[in-house]
Amino acid sequence: MTPELTYKIAKCCLPEENDPITGYFKEDGTIAVHHTTCNAVQGLRPERLLAVTWAEIQTTESSADPVEIAPEFAELDETDYFILKHHQEFGMDYSIVVAEALRIPLEEMHQRHRKLRELGGLKRVEGRIIQYRKNIVKGKWIKHRNHTYYELTQEGKTWIQAFENEQIAAGT
Repeated sequence: MTPELTYKIAKCCLPEENDPITGYFKEDGTIAVHHTTCNAVQGLRPERLLAVTWAEIQTTESSADPVEIAPEFAELDETDYFILKHHQEFGMDYSIVVAEALRIPLEEMHQRHRKLRELGGLKRVEGRIIQYRKNIVKGKWIKHRNHTYYELTQEGKTWIQAFENEQIAAGT
């Protein structure tokens, strides 16, 4: 059986139904749907661009089972969303880097990481040497073991999608 494809409308151009579109196969396995004239498409890797149609996107959306959202989702706010989104986009990371990236005081970041872990949206990464991007030189990786790293769980991914669906429904 072929795995179900997940399409996400690109926020940079927000193509509407019947606009000409193109897909971009992202690292996380989803397909970002862009308007064919979107400036962002020009900078994307051409081997990852896909021909997509509105019909296949709508078929996938209509056949998707509704996702059950845990009651803990009600305890989250927009800052929690940005923390989860950071982990979705950059992978495992630790509080100092996330606090700097999102301009959140470090103590608050520690508390939020702890809360998101206790609620099940993040998990601690333990028992292995971790590599992370050093902020000094873009693209340079070094080994580092002296921080508590967190990574997104499946529940955290569900919460991100729920936040984004709420934003779309609210029209923002």
